[in-house]
Amino acid sequence: MMELFDQTTLECSKLITQRYSTSFTLGIKTLGKKFHYPIYAIYGFVRYADEIVDTFHDHDKAELLARFKKDTYQAIEEGISLNPVLHSFQMVVNEYNLDHALIEAFLHSMEMDLDETTYDKAGYEEYIYGSAEVVGLMCLQVFCEGDKDMYQELLPPAKSLGSAFQKVNFIRDIKSDFEDRGRVYFPGVDFETFSQQSKEVIEADIQKDFDDALIGIKKLPKGAQTGVLLAYKYYLKLFKKIKNCPSAKIKEQRIRIPNSRKMSILLETYFQQALKAG
Repeated sequence: MMELFDQTTLECSKLITQRYSTSFTLGIKTLGKKFHYPIYAIYGFVRYADEIVDTFHDHDKAELLARFKKDTYQAIEEGISLNPVLHSFQMVVNEYNLDHALIEAFLHSMEMDLDETTYDKAGYEEYIYGSAEVVGLMCLQVFCEGDKDMYQELLPPAKSLGSAFQKVNFIRDIKSDFEDRGRVYFPGVDFETFSQQSKEVIEADIQKDFDDALIGIKKLPKGAQTGVLLAYKYYLKLFKKIKNCPSAKIKEQRIRIPNSRKMSILLETYFQQALKAG
């Protein structure tokens, strides 16, 4: 019956992914089947931690996050949790030997969100590492399945990919982050005076991350490559759409990719990869 409990918790993480992220769900579907539930479990974990600091405004966020952190490490140590998100996550941590330092860095970045509203360069880089790069590295550890040499080779581009995704999120959400949470992540940027020049400097930095990331995607195991490439192409499409918008528009509305376009990117990526393999 333990197998039923394990499977049910993994299904919970899958449902969370499906409800919170259409694009991430599409990406996971194109991964090799053996990677589906491990990546759902990682997403469920980081999603719920993020919800604590971004959504639960009527509750003591610091207390909730501290409890979540304590319960996370207890679940990993004991190999069980009655919280389905933490149980599915601890299974992945223990099966794939995920580096606990990555988990600590991620949870620290969530703690930063409790108090920090502006960032200097060092704080910005620390936050991006903890909130995004380490999530990519957790996924990379799953994809490498214990191959330490492959992991070390792909570590830098995996960090670049996570960095690119997070920075795109920052510029896409600059309006809501400022108005709803009082945050501006980009160092030295004032929302009220956010200019086209500032936007272009940020975009040049993001483009470099995308370029560096692509090198590593091409070297991923076949079961992982299509899904990660899909996420890359989706974010690159979103990034290009943001680049084509003036800074004034970015301050007024959230730029989106329609679901129909997401599906076409999925199909294009799938068939391109199929042709290469064939």
